[in-house]
Amino acid sequence: SVICSNYMENQNNVTEFVLLGLFMNKEMKIICFAFFLLCYFAIFLGNFIIFVTITYSHLIQQPMYYFLCHLSLMDLAYTSTIIPRLIRDLAAKRKTISYNGCMTQLFSAHLLGGVEMFILVSMAFDRYIAICKPLHYMVIVNRRRCNMLILVAWAVVFWHSIAQLLMVLKLPFCGSNHIDHYICDVKPLLKLVCGDTHVVSILVIANNGMVCLITFLVLVASYVVILYHIRMHSTEGRHKALSTCGSHIMVVVLFFVPCIYAYVPPPSANNNEKEFSVLYTVIAPMLNPLIYTLRNTEMKSAMRKVWYRKI
Repeated sequence: SVICSNYMENQNNVTEFVLLGLFMNKEMKIICFAFFLLCYFAIFLGNFIIFVTITYSHLIQQPMYYFLCHLSLMDLAYTSTIIPRLIRDLAAKRKTISYNGCMTQLFSAHLLGGVEMFILVSMAFDRYIAICKPLHYMVIVNRRRCNMLILVAWAVVFWHSIAQLLMVLKLPFCGSNHIDHYICDVKPLLKLVCGDTHVVSILVIANNGMVCLITFLVLVASYVVILYHIRMHSTEGRHKALSTCGSHIMVVVLFFVPCIYAYVPPPSANNNEKEFSVLYTVIAPMLNPLIYTLRNTEMKSAMRKVWYRKI
């Protein structure tokens, strides 16, 4: 009864949080400020170029590039919920964020990041059908099915994010309000809860860690099947398929491996998760445009046509 009576009182004791950020050293903060500012500029410019190129070229008719167009939008939106705040905090003396602002960032980051995960799965599905069932490709991967995959991704991830947000909103924060991270995320928030978080920790690992791990394993399995099938293709066909799949595999590894490392271990584990989270919140979205353009002849050709015409 004492716990129940204190629950509602403790829940609203914290009205703001202090983000400790990545580094405490002043020189490192200056270097990181310049680095992340350049990263955000590269993310914005690279994904904007990809989005415009695909939208204003014939590539928009192809399912793979239709998904890539959505991936570019998600990269822009996802990083915009994290990096501007990170850059601001590196220059600011007080790195505070309101309780409502923290919950909004938590929800937005998981929503947009989750949709990005499902788009990567959709792209792997597209490549699997194109390589393993080429005669049925136009029938199976039509625009209606592509739209359905995108809508399903938004619907599933929305309810995942809502469930997680409601779980965090019920937690009692009554002690320290210092978050050992540069973003409001569920695992560092659990360390501030005054009470038993054993059950919630298990739910977080199941809701985030296991989803990341299972999705990654599904993607790896799909690419193993694809690589098995392309051994029977001609040399030219093998080279083209390997080039396309190679790009996707690089993106998947960059995004999922650090994500799994950050979310699968329990919240109490000291695994430098905030340093590793830089890989999937900043580095992977920055490299996506380079991976999909420098290794893709069709994209380079479309970029020349679209941007030369515009200039």
